Amino acid sequence: MSTDAGVPASRFRIGAITCTVVRDGSYAYAEPGHLLFTNAPQAARDSVLAANGIDADAWHEYVSPYSALLIDTGQQHILVDTGAGDLARTTGQLLHNLRAEDIDLAAIDMVVLTHAHADHVGGNLDAEGRPAFPRARWVFWRDEWEFWTGAPDLSSLAVPEPIKDLLIESARRNLLPLERRIQLIDRETELAPGVQAVAAAGHTPGHLAVAVASEGQRLLWSGDTFLHPVHISHPDWYAAVDLRPEQAMATRRQLLARVADEGMLLHAAHFPWPGLGRVRRVDAGFRWEPIGPAQPWSQAP
Repeated sequence: MSTDAGVPASRFRIGAITCTVVRDGSYAYAEPGHLLFTNAPQAARDSVLAANGIDADAWHEYVSPYSALLIDTGQQHILVDTGAGDLARTTGQLLHNLRAEDIDLAAIDMVVLTHAHADHVGGNLDAEGRPAFPRARWVFWRDEWEFWTGAPDLSSLAVPEPIKDLLIESARRNLLPLERRIQLIDRETELAPGVQAVAAAGHTPGHLAVAVASEGQRLLWSGDTFLHPVHISHPDWYAAVDLRPEQAMATRRQLLARVADEGMLLHAAHFPWPGLGRVRRVDAGFRWEPIGPAQPWSQAP
């Protein structure tokens, strides 16, 4: 069982809307330099890591948290992403941790999926293959659905073939049983008062982010637009799992400018727990300012 069972959730308010970041677990990634910063010149990458307390020579593993967001508008309960399910022994704690927050799974009205990677859709179904949230409808970007349920081409990904096979198998297994429950969208859409789906393609063909706004306060839940805090200061260093790197980098720059200029909180699903912070403009770029317990960028609890 994951040590993330019972990890306290991170709860905060955006105006009148209550947001709760809930842990599903964590996963240890090998060769994180290549995985996260595939195109970065090694000397520049190592210098940036060293400036942030990471010894590149000793950095053989990155323990990434897996998170979901529960949005309580007062009228609806909206869950963003469902974690990794049984992907690893250290994942699959989302349902347990929701219950620990006194959340009835039947009270979830909507599940929004940022994209179809295994660590974001793995909790869609229960052990019997039924929808884990029995009264919910799922929201998904149309391009994402058509890509993963068609004939997905992952040849451009710089990852081993078994990982590509896993991504395809997981997407089909966790999406197809929900076909009658899924609402497909193809443009930025208000999902509920104060909650909007935001186009954020590049990491995958139909990747989306979620914006929350209430009483002058704003949050952007960025999904996998950013995989590590270094991507804030170096948005042009793409990851091996970014399917369309040029588009992913353009999306990063666009969202960074929006978050900084609008004074939004930002959450990134794989940043050190709790993954919340602010983005500031510095010179011609951006700086990440985390909110919450100080933790090394190279690991999560």
